[in-house]
Amino acid sequence: MTDTTPRSILVTGGAGYIGSHAVLALLAAGYAVSVIDNLSTGFRFAIPTDMPFYEGDIADRALLDRIIAERGIEAIMHFAGSIVVPESVTDPLKYYGNNTVNSRTLIEAAVQNGISRFVFSSTAAVYGEPDGDGPILESTPTAPINPYGASKLMTEWMLRDVAHAHDFTYVALRYFNVAGADPEGRTGQSTAGATHLIKVASEVLAGKRDGIAVFGTDYPTPDGTAVRDYIHVSDLAAAHVLALDHLFAGGASLVANCGYGQGFSVSEVLDAVEDTTGRSVNRRIAERRAGDPPMLVADSALIRSTLGWEPQWRDMGLIIQHAVAWEGKLRTLTNGPEVQ
Repeated sequence: MTDTTPRSILVTGGAGYIGSHAVLALLAAGYAVSVIDNLSTGFRFAIPTDMPFYEGDIADRALLDRIIAERGIEAIMHFAGSIVVPESVTDPLKYYGNNTVNSRTLIEAAVQNGISRFVFSSTAAVYGEPDGDGPILESTPTAPINPYGASKLMTEWMLRDVAHAHDFTYVALRYFNVAGADPEGRTGQSTAGATHLIKVASEVLAGKRDGIAVFGTDYPTPDGTAVRDYIHVSDLAAAHVLALDHLFAGGASLVANCGYGQGFSVSEVLDAVEDTTGRSVNRRIAERRAGDPPMLVADSALIRSTLGWEPQWRDMGLIIQHAVAWEGKLRTLTNGPEVQ
């Protein structure tokens, strides 16, 4: 950024796992940041205390208009939403409401208030179960197999159509499996009852769970367990800042994968956790979860070439170390979550 006046950014869901890391990355890049979060899954301790913070929901259009006016918002970074795939199968209306309908309200508020730049937290779940074993390209057909992926894809469609109709550009980043925590220990995955594999393993090591379930050992993968592309949350946050820089520099709208292009099976990840920590996570075999595809691995060539993204934390051992360290720090936070 060349302007001496910091650009004013509204981060939705900024007290959550990924949003709080993006807030730190935005501040480090010189942006002025305001956060809206209803704290249903986020935590006030996850963001700096001196930051403009609005406890509320993006479904509240009047509140959105007030924040935009008060803070002179110039761009929106949108993380707020529900993210648990099995829950989306059992409660689809929650996901179409919280992810799709509320995103429409937010996009409308942006357009009607003259905000023309928007960065969206999407997901690899939009691809469903792609054919073949190779990395997934952005051109891979989108065919979500669960309401979570469908709800995010609908928001991508809204952004695409709004960009055609208005002075509006956006970047939608399709995340693969996000893991780890801030290397400086400032924030991390804090939500009770989380389903992320490395988070759950960290909770086992912290004594918060008795063990970890391996959901399915009969997938068509080398060892029978599901394969995912794990990306460190700080690398993902850096990608969001680059996306915003791209839009402020006049860049075109973009949909891009966020992953390392390397897959690890559930068994391989748990082996790495045990090797890194020297402790057992007490595995047990369980049935497959509804809506889980066998393999999701990114082709990240587009984000690298377009945004100049270069991951800094791709080592699995470091991802695990940072996640485990954050789990230990949660014990010291007086308003930290209790695991159910």
